[in-house]
Order: sequence, then structure tokens, then C-alpha cells
Amino acid sequence: MLQANESKHPMVLHKLTILRDVATEPRKFRELVSEISALLTYEATRDLPTIEKEVETPMGKTVGGEMKDNIGLVPILRAGLGMVDGVWDLIPDAQVWHIGLYRDEKTLQPVQYYNKLPLDPTVGVCLVLDPMLATGGSAAATITILKDWGVKNIRYIGLLGAPEGIQHLNENHPDVPIYLGAIDERLNEIGYIVPGLGDAGDRQFGTG
Repeated sequence: MLQANESKHPMVLHKLTILRDVATEPRKFRELVSEISALLTYEATRDLPTIEKEVETPMGKTVGGEMKDNIGLVPILRAGLGMVDGVWDLIPDAQVWHIGLYRDEKTLQPVQYYNKLPLDPTVGVCLVLDPMLATGGSAAATITILKDWGVKNIRYIGLLGAPEGIQHLNENHPDVPIYLGAIDERLNEIGYIVPGLGDAGDRQFGTG
């Protein structure tokens, strides 16, 4: 059985519908990617640990909470870049670490070309950002890099996912929760999600 959290929020459904539309221009596409990413982040971070903190309000003292761990955002280049600002609006102190992977169009396997992580981890939680969980190869490879780096708490956030990609991620990293805007039908013969929304990178950057 596939393990993934598919959003049922009406705002996510509404925005995803516009995002999928072939007539949606790059500027609007980028705005929607950012907005949906923010909505999904609420769901993906609902159980992160907090510690008590006393604060002084205009009417007296109270005990609230603050995030226990530093949070890192790890967009998978290049399509994941468009998700950062939406998440950053919610977590402005988050560190951003870039990992560059591209999918070999013949083998559909991920190839790493960029990684500037420091020697030791500087965050306790990593949110992996990638719009499309298609084959799952890039996501699984990125998570392996982060685990090798020493991060224990990792979550994947994506706009759309295919059953094949979810299964691949479940099998390789069963401890990593997956948060998606929607789960689509399948992959086609060239590894694209159907019905999907096309190439998320090309549509964001106007290069399609």
C-alpha cells in the first residue's frame, strides 16, 4: 500500500487546477507554485517538536512555544527553486541548501551535478522540495545524501506525485513522510506524470 499524504484542502485543489492548465503563463505558474508550497508546508510541519518559551505580552506573561530544531530547505534543482519562497515566507529563518540532480532521459536515473552541503549538518530537520514526484529517483537520491550528511528528520514536499514515484520512495526511505498536493494516475513511457502539468521547470522559467 502506498504511503503518502495527499492534501484535501480546497485551496490546494483550486490552485492546482489553475496550475495544470496549459494556458497558465509562467508568471502565474510561479505564483501558484509558491502559494501551493506554502499550503503544503503547513501540513508537513504540523508535528514538528517545539520547546516552551515565556514571553511578555502587553497584558502580562504567558508561555508559548518555539521550534526546537533548525530547519533546512533543500530544493532539488532546478524545478524545486520555485517552491522556496512560499516556504520561506512561513519559515524565514530556514537555511537553504541546494542539491542539483537531473534525470538522464534515456535511463530515467538521477545524475548529481551540484552539492555544496557543509561537512557537518547545520539543521535538525530537512524539507526536500521538488514539484514532481515522478520516478522518485531524484527524491530518493537527495534523501540518501541528506541521511549521509547526518540529518534524521526528513520530509518530502511535492505538488504532484505518481504511484510509481511514491512506491520507489516508500521502498528506499520508508521513514520519510511524503506530502503531495495530489496523487495522479501514472507515468507515461517517457517518465512524465499523467495527467500531470508538463515539465514544472520549463513552465516556471518559460523554457518549454
